[in-house]
Amino acid sequence: MSRPVRLGLTGGIGSGKSTVARLLQARGATVIDADAIARSCTQSGGQAMDAVASVFGPDFVAADGSLDRQRMRDHVFAHPQARAQLEAIVHPLVGQEIARQAAASKARCTVFDVPLLVESPRWRPQLDWVLVVDCTRDTQIRRVSERNGWERATIEAIVDSQSPRERRLAAADTVIFNDGNGIEHLQREVVRWAGRFGL
Repeated sequence: MSRPVRLGLTGGIGSGKSTVARLLQARGATVIDADAIARSCTQSGGQAMDAVASVFGPDFVAADGSLDRQRMRDHVFAHPQARAQLEAIVHPLVGQEIARQAAASKARCTVFDVPLLVESPRWRPQLDWVLVVDCTRDTQIRRVSERNGWERATIEAIVDSQSPRERRLAAADTVIFNDGNGIEHLQREVVRWAGRFGL
């Protein structure tokens, strides 16, 4: 059997990236979700929580012992250096778990679902293919507003904190444009590319 395809998957918030990941998983891919791993590290009892409490203080720990995500989100936007502090705690733990899951995968395609794939220079050399799920900024804002109920200013701040759309597109080997075309469109696109990804 040939070496499994290592597929990097990324896209801005509200792009439909998670839906594409689920569709690839349904076709037999192993999906390694960096965001899910990061969340598990910051849940009650998570590996990152002692360091989070030490660096940021007890106010950033919710009553159940998990990260107070809204407070941290507000803090990071108000104090950009706080993002680097949080990433210095969480990213090494996420990297270790990604490596563990990748080593354990037996699938023909391992999908690395990584929001910061374009921002981090370590990723490209490890991947055979980069798939970007893309949509317009207005579509991102509308979808996240409908899904999360957040204020427009909050969503815009998150979009602006992510890699620019042009930079993601420049890094892509393949782009799935998902600007309100529905799940059927994504299904067709995944089927169209599945063979290239070993699925």
